[in-house]
Amino acid sequence: MAGTLYFDGNCGMCTRAVYFIANLDRTGQLKTAPLQSHGVAERLGVPASRLLDAARWLDTDGSVYESAEAMNAAVATALGTRWPLRLYRLPGVRAIQDAVYRYVAGHRYRFPGTTPYCETHPVSC
Repeated sequence: MAGTLYFDGNCGMCTRAVYFIANLDRTGQLKTAPLQSHGVAERLGVPASRLLDAARWLDTDGSVYESAEAMNAAVATALGTRWPLRLYRLPGVRAIQDAVYRYVAGHRYRFPGTTPYCETHPVSC
């Protein structure tokens, strides 16, 4: 499994989470990019008005996941195992992870983070 994790590059907490996952990468198959990059809405098939609603995963086969599923796909790729996605898809686990993801995403600017990616890489945003 390989792909790209798209995240809110103006969010310090999101940037910190992506750096954490990138540090786990054992496979070299994980790519990351800010949702603010040119052409991302079209690439993902998401309306521009909804683009920043959630993190998105674009798999090399063209599949697009969002929210907690996207984060699980990124962790699975980084670790080189499909177990995070398998766990996510167990009955009840998806509902819990999705609820936690919605809460965190809705309050992401209140959580501690690091310097947002778009501040340190303005050309990419």
